[in-house]
Amino acid sequence: MLIELYLNSHPKLGEGVFLHASATVIGDVELGDEASVWPGVVIRGDVNHIRIGARCNIQDNSVLHVSHRRAANPEGSPLLIGRDVSVGHAVILHGCVIGDECLIGMGSLVMDKAVLEPRVLLGAGSLVPEGRVLESGWLYLGRPAKAVRRLTPEELDYFAYQAGNYVRLAREYLGGAG
Repeated sequence: MLIELYLNSHPKLGEGVFLHASATVIGDVELGDEASVWPGVVIRGDVNHIRIGARCNIQDNSVLHVSHRRAANPEGSPLLIGRDVSVGHAVILHGCVIGDECLIGMGSLVMDKAVLEPRVLLGAGSLVPEGRVLESGWLYLGRPAKAVRRLTPEELDYFAYQAGNYVRLAREYLGGAG
């Protein structure tokens, strides 16, 4: 794994974090307790900050980045991810806000200043345009993503299950008991 300082910012890792050997984490990045970062992931907090909550899993080949501060956008676009979030394979998250207990499907793209409220299921291959807000408790699909239907109680329960399953898997990789 590559954990790299950028200027004066060094990534901060919570307790029990798993970083795969091929993952790259750079700059002003904080990973919450029991978060996991899988093969080929790049998390680049160079021109703004990235905060990833406890028990999140960032799956293979995903890219997480931010937008810089400038006169027209003094805060820029940091990347903020709540707790118990599952980010599927090959997802791009760029300067957005992801609420607690969301699942971002494989190959999805979420752009600057987009917001996924807690407990959103974003289907594989979806695109969330800049500034769009996805309402809690819904399945969204498409390019651009559109609300398809309300989530069932079983689907809502799956968010915590999925996050917990990745915590168990990460512990196995770290050599501990599941």
